This record gives sequence, C-alpha cells and structure tokens, in this order.
Amino acid sequence: MPVIAVDKPLHLTSHDVVNRARRLRGTKRVGHTGTLDPLATGVLVLCVDESTKLVQFMEADTKDYLAWISLGAGTPTLDAEGPVDETADVPELDAERISSVLDTFTGPQQQVPPQYSAIQVGGVRAYAVARAGGVIDLPARSVVIHDLTLLGQSARMQDAPRTFAPTAQGWTPAQTGVTFTLPEPLGEFPTLLVRARVGSGTYLRSLARDVGAALGVPAHLAGLVRTRVGRHGLEGAVALDDLPGAPGLGDLEALEFPRLEATPGLALELRQGKRPAHPALGRQVVTLDGALVAVVDGDGERLKVVRAWAG
Repeated sequence: MPVIAVDKPLHLTSHDVVNRARRLRGTKRVGHTGTLDPLATGVLVLCVDESTKLVQFMEADTKDYLAWISLGAGTPTLDAEGPVDETADVPELDAERISSVLDTFTGPQQQVPPQYSAIQVGGVRAYAVARAGGVIDLPARSVVIHDLTLLGQSARMQDAPRTFAPTAQGWTPAQTGVTFTLPEPLGEFPTLLVRARVGSGTYLRSLARDVGAALGVPAHLAGLVRTRVGRHGLEGAVALDDLPGAPGLGDLEALEFPRLEATPGLALELRQGKRPAHPALGRQVVTLDGALVAVVDGDGERLKVVRAWAG
C-alpha cells in the first residue's frame, strides 16, 4: 500500500503517468496528489491501492520548483507549448530589480489561473473553451507563495543552466549532478532562473506571466521542474520504468501531521466514528502500537474523525 514519488518525464500528462502506473503495478487503484503539466517534469506523488485514502491529506502539501521564465514573449498557454503571440523588447534588468519584483509576489496572493487549465466554470473545463478559440472568465484565486529566489539570468533560454544538485537551500546549478530535460525553446529570449516554494493551487505559468507584467514585458514559462512535494524530494523519486519494484512509503510514514498515541479505548471510539474528549488542537495522526488509527481534527475539547483505518 505504498506512496511513491515518481520523476515524471517530459510530455506525459499526470493522467498518462497514473495509467502507466496502473499497468506496471497491476492495480486500478492509483491516484496522484497534484497535477504536473505535460511540459513540466519532476516529483509526482502516487498513492497506490489502499494508500489512495491519503490523497485528500497530501493535496495541500507545499511544493518546490525550478522555473525558467523567458521574457519578451507571451503565449496563449503561458508556457513553451506556444505559439508566441506577443513579443516586446526586454530592457536591461539587474538582479536587484528582478529580486525586488519577485519579493512582491511572496506571501498571500490573488492569482488568475491560465485559460489553458483544468478549472471548471459552469461544468466546462477552461482548456476546452480555450482550445475552441473562446475565453472564459476565471476569477482570481487565493494562493500562497512562500519563497522566490533568483538563481540566475541568461541572454537566452538555450544558455540557461540545466544541470543541478540538491543542497540544504534547494536544488542549485552545479557542474555535475542531474541534467534536466526541458522543452524546446520558442526562440532566443532573455530567461530568468527562479527557485520557488509555493502553496497548493499555485500556477507557475501564471506566476511567469505576472512576473513579466511586473517587469513591463510579456513572458512565458519556458521550463519547469518540481523538486519537492511535502516530504517527497526529487532525489528520492523513482523513474517510471522502475515503478514495479519501488517500495515507496507506508501510509503512516507518508503523513506529515503531528502524532498522537492512543489508548485502546480511544482508538476504538475513533474507529467507531465517535467524538471523544481530548485536549489536542489541529490535525493529528492517531496511532496505536505503531499502527495507523485515524486522522483527526482537534478543537481543544474533542476529536473529530476525518478518516479512520480498521484495526
């Protein structure tokens, strides 16, 4: 019943990866905890068999990315799928100016999602309207961007760093390490390399658009690698072809909430769906002798079961 971090290859959708995982693991029960666009690579967390119960608890995990933002060219999809539909000359930009602009995007934000997204409005997917040539009114959504760090600037995407190594601060350009496969550039445009830590629901494509706008030029996301989802780092992710033998993490290991050790009586009450008195506050993982009992929410007086596991 493992939770497995997979390194998603370029050009596959998250649904493609789930379908392949079902075949490779010999099960129909596979879910993921957060979509990656086809032109993005990196950590896609899969929950297999009974672990699909965990998806609801892991969708809100923070995520780390490496993002290549090309300036001076906009696209309808906001990424390298293209085509380029807007261009502008890019002024000279120093690192201090760029970093100060990036700082304005940290913290709680209102972000307008891309037209080419899976968001539904009135039962219709936004991308379906966009592909038919239409435009749908997508209201801004509340997101949180925890950190944006400028790692470098290049005169064109073709010259931007592609080889990285993990450090205590996050993945950083390096002489040796992992060389990422990125989409073909849409032209020769000045490119920023940004390391990002964001909350659930944040679109890096929208961020690229908005950073460009703040700098006074159109922009698009020329490349994206997700390097972490919650506790799952890219350095521990498995290749898609290695899925059949991948051990992954057990349910208890995969959950990052504080742990509360139960008595047998408390465990029984929770498994029966009762709301026992308890002073715990916030979301907790309840265990009994090392086994997962329940995920609960505590209000300081009682525990409310969010999901329970049979003993």
